[in-house]
Amino acid sequence: MNDLKEKNIIVTGATGGIGNSIIKKLYDAGANILATGTKNEKLEELKKKFENIQTFQFDISQTDKLENFIEDATKQLGGKLDCIINNAGITQDNLAIRMTIEEWKRVIDINLTSTFLISKFAIKKMLKNKKGKIINITSVVGHTGNLGQTNYTASKAGIVAMSKSLAIEYAKKNINVNCISPGFIKTAMTEKIDDKFKEVIISKIPSARLGEPEDVANAVIFLASPQSDYINGETLHVNGGMYMA
Repeated sequence: MNDLKEKNIIVTGATGGIGNSIIKKLYDAGANILATGTKNEKLEELKKKFENIQTFQFDISQTDKLENFIEDATKQLGGKLDCIINNAGITQDNLAIRMTIEEWKRVIDINLTSTFLISKFAIKKMLKNKKGKIINITSVVGHTGNLGQTNYTASKAGIVAMSKSLAIEYAKKNINVNCISPGFIKTAMTEKIDDKFKEVIISKIPSARLGEPEDVANAVIFLASPQSDYINGETLHVNGGMYMA
């Protein structure tokens, strides 16, 4: 599959389990990739693993530097941006009555505000190309809610609504904005979940198992490719049937 051959693609949050899998699938599809993250050692590991991949150490919480980040990252890719995958995000869980304003703001600022600003500045680049793809990674709990995650669920639900609005605004410019909403996926984060609680989660999934990072990456490849050119403002749910829209 070489639908993405020589396409210039930025991936944020590239060093986690899902991010790594996205990078591999894009690499196999022939894309020119710029992987970003906060941990330089993890980015170096990606460079060793995938020949010719480019990396850019950056913390997306630096909202005042996001325009320059997109500018510099696009230049590093050769001056054109075809697709950006907003995969970076954080959690900072607490029950609502105990949640501090700092816990609320940090998650909203990084997950929602930074995703909006990155999308905004990416769209400016894509308008020059007269086409582009934006793929925002959300979460099943942004649709269902979740105990102790009012900040996280609000940020992920906000991404869905924001993406729909961006899709409406720029569809005529051949810019597609879509979301992927993973369910519970096997990552370092889910490995830390207590086994009894993990059993409860799996009992709610019709497929009776956690998803693999590759399941999310496969959806990314589809939405990044020309095969999805007539799909806009949608959310692709990858959750084993846990939530059916």
